[in-house]
Amino acid sequence: MKFPVFLVAILGAVFLADSAFGAQLIDRNATGVKIAVNTKGEALVTYHAAGRLKRVLLWGAMGAKVPTRGGKQEKFKLDYSGGYGKYRNNYWKTFGTTCGQYDGPAIPNMVAACRAADGTYWAAQSWQQPLPNLGYAPWTAALAANWLEISHWTGDLAKLEFGTSWVYSGRFQTLFGRLTYGGSGVYGFGTTRYGAPTDGFGTLIYLDTYNSMYGSGWRRENSFVSHNPTGVFCYGFFTFDPTKGGYQHPPGQTSMRGPGTGTQYRLTASGPGVTPNIAVIVPGLHPFDKNNPADVDYERQQSAVLASWGDKQCRAGLS
Repeated sequence: MKFPVFLVAILGAVFLADSAFGAQLIDRNATGVKIAVNTKGEALVTYHAAGRLKRVLLWGAMGAKVPTRGGKQEKFKLDYSGGYGKYRNNYWKTFGTTCGQYDGPAIPNMVAACRAADGTYWAAQSWQQPLPNLGYAPWTAALAANWLEISHWTGDLAKLEFGTSWVYSGRFQTLFGRLTYGGSGVYGFGTTRYGAPTDGFGTLIYLDTYNSMYGSGWRRENSFVSHNPTGVFCYGFFTFDPTKGGYQHPPGQTSMRGPGTGTQYRLTASGPGVTPNIAVIVPGLHPFDKNNPADVDYERQQSAVLASWGDKQCRAGLS
């Protein structure tokens, strides 16, 4: 059977800057991040950015909703004046805090977190979300920026499952997985022609490759959405033309890129609603050997896992 791999590219940081997919974007290149929480379900995030001390008041969102066509996902209300816009006074001066020590699940790129008196969790994550795809090193400050994102939740986080295999007679490696929340797939109802979500329910999954042909260390390979309604995704490590498909590329660098196979991979998924981003590390594969029974058995096992998820857009097999 064929293995149709749906490859998508995002338009980049400019397009996504005003969108909220998962933990909500607050600012860029923040340092000294602190979170305070009160008994009214509000959080005050304090940090330095662009040479200034900033205070942002957040409220009105927790966790995530089940995808509903035409509905609205959880999203914070924000006051970048630290509460003056909402209360018409220097609210931040008397805000106080009931934020206890964080004892929740481990999450990647966490820079601040706490447990509120009502048992819910607040967290801040800072990471290089807008890195360019296809292994390019960032050539602008915007592409190199660390995004500060805030989340608020209770209970379990989203779950990110994964598998690896080979396709086309073993010539190429593939990576597949499933993103779920509360036992159901995470998905949206539409994307742009380049694969960026067009509603608050769709989330992006970012794929980084380690020690690949792009160079040593971690490099951003690509990003894509999980499928409606399964939450499944599949990706093939092929050669790409950076001038097609909406990819950003450095001026003058138009030669083919990839395949970006590495010794390991990192998947980072934007959690649905205002839940935290989650991440997993995936071991890389060696070249397929059709005469090695272990390789043949592994491919069959992985194909069975993917088939069991019942996604019509991803089908397994070497042929």
